[in-house]
Amino acid sequence: MAGYLTTHVLDTARGCPAVGLKIALYRVSGNSHRKLVEMETNADGRTDSPILPQDAFKTGTYELIFFAGDYLRATGQDGDDPLFLDQVPIRFGMSDAEAHYHVPLLLSPYGYSTYRGS
Repeated sequence: MAGYLTTHVLDTARGCPAVGLKIALYRVSGNSHRKLVEMETNADGRTDSPILPQDAFKTGTYELIFFAGDYLRATGQDGDDPLFLDQVPIRFGMSDAEAHYHVPLLLSPYGYSTYRGS
């Protein structure tokens, strides 16, 4: 079985999934970034399909950009301008060609956390 990549975004300030949050995935090579896909989270805070499906999966270094500022503005959590959090980049490596990588984001207006999920 080939590997694949998923994510899940939870709004920890409101205690619910982050609906409608735009996410972009880039492949990173040195100082070069190549955008692979852009998606939006659904009612469960997940994308409707894997961000990087099995047929496109390759090991390497990647970066997910979560457009948190747009989401925070849309949900009335923006506060003062400029926002404390706007775009949240998470750079990570995937070394196992047959693994499921899951990179969730726990988000609030003033902080976030991530981890390798399952």
